[in-house]
Amino acid sequence: MRKKIYATTLGLVTFGALALSAGGASSHGYTDLPVSRQKLCANGTVGGCGAIQWEPQSVEGPKGFPGAGPADGKICSAGHSTFGALDGAKTPGGAEWPTTSVTGGKNYTFRWQFTARHSTTDFRYYITKNGWDQSKPLTRASLESQPFFTVPYNNAQPPATLSHTGPMPSGKTGHHVILAVWNIADTGNAFYACSDVKF
Repeated sequence: MRKKIYATTLGLVTFGALALSAGGASSHGYTDLPVSRQKLCANGTVGGCGAIQWEPQSVEGPKGFPGAGPADGKICSAGHSTFGALDGAKTPGGAEWPTTSVTGGKNYTFRWQFTARHSTTDFRYYITKNGWDQSKPLTRASLESQPFFTVPYNNAQPPATLSHTGPMPSGKTGHHVILAVWNIADTGNAFYACSDVKF
């Protein structure tokens, strides 16, 4: 009887480990420079965010932005209803999203944290247009049509932490949103991260 229980337990543990390793094989990541909305929820700076506070790395949706990808108004959550707190023009508590101070035209170090790595096409950074409507969720019409910074990655796997440096756009003042997009090479998906910045 003990052998049967042991064998059953061992089988369940092995199955669980395989399930976790299979789930962990998919890519996951988020930006923490400038700090993203999902990171602000995960570190407790912003409360009431729901599931995203435990899964800041899971904002994954279809790639091909801006021609494809998440629907307007759901860009910051990548279209996940359980991560909808990220799409709000304000935090779940009704406050302004905290901002990171940046300077236009100056180099800035953007940083990603990865909980699982994957072959990568590139990283792209978009920013809101001057005069965008801060009272509404992010849409394509809110963003400049072209990324202000693109980092090709030639199908390589990034390390657990990846930094790259490029210039912040000039001619911006006040509150803007930077949309970072991590395009995966060997799946149909990308990861999205919205960061609020102040010029």
